Amino acid sequence: QVQLAESGGGLVQAGGSLRLSCTASGGTFSRYAVSWFRQAPGKEREFVAATRLGNIYYADSVKGRFILSRDNSKKMVYLQMNSLRPEDTGVYVCAASQSVIVSTLSRPSAYAYWGQGTQVTVSS
Repeated sequence: QVQLAESGGGLVQAGGSLRLSCTASGGTFSRYAVSWFRQAPGKEREFVAATRLGNIYYADSVKGRFILSRDNSKKMVYLQMNSLRPEDTGVYVCAASQSVIVSTLSRPSAYAYWGQGTQVTVSS
C-alpha cells in the first residue's frame, strides 16, 4: 500500500503559477502510476495529468500550461502549474494505482489510493 499527501496549494492571481507536490510513503513507489485530479465545487472530479511507466499524459485543458514530473528516489510527483486561470480553481488530489492502464488513466475509479487534497484558488 502507498499513502499520499499533497502540498503546495494556495491563492494566486490569474496568470500566476503554483507548484504542487505529492509525497508518497509505503509501497514500491516506482511501480505506481500517479495522477492528479481536481474537483471544483458542484462539479465532478476531473483528470488533470498522469505519469505511468515513464510516460506523461495531460488533459487537453492543461496542455501547454501544466508540467508533471516525478522523482522516484524521493517518492515525489510534482505538478507545475503556469498561466493559471480562474477555471483551474479546485481541490487538487493525487492518486496512485499499480494496475491502471492508459485507456483508464482519466477515470477516478481506476485508482485505489488517494491523498486528502490541496486547495488551489485562482482569482481573476
